Amino acid sequence: MNIPNLDSETIDRIVEMAWEDRTPFEAIALQFGLTEKQVIALMRREMKESSFKMWRERVSGRKTKHLKKRDFVQGRFRSQNQKGS
Repeated sequence: MNIPNLDSETIDRIVEMAWEDRTPFEAIALQFGLTEKQVIALMRREMKESSFKMWRERVSGRKTKHLKKRDFVQGRFRSQNQKGS
């Protein structure tokens, strides 16, 4: 998987956003230009194997990680670090 060269601060922010339950992959794509597959590859590269497996189990099928699967659109908190859409 081709992951762009990112500085450590950017990688830390992407990992943080990927762990957040309510931050969809689309928000990461908007802010950093990474596809869901690239985020998964980045998480695999940056995390210990056991942590990665825990994260994958946690986000697999989670409605809140995909905008199209959400049953709400507005009214939720958005971090000031996140770009608006």
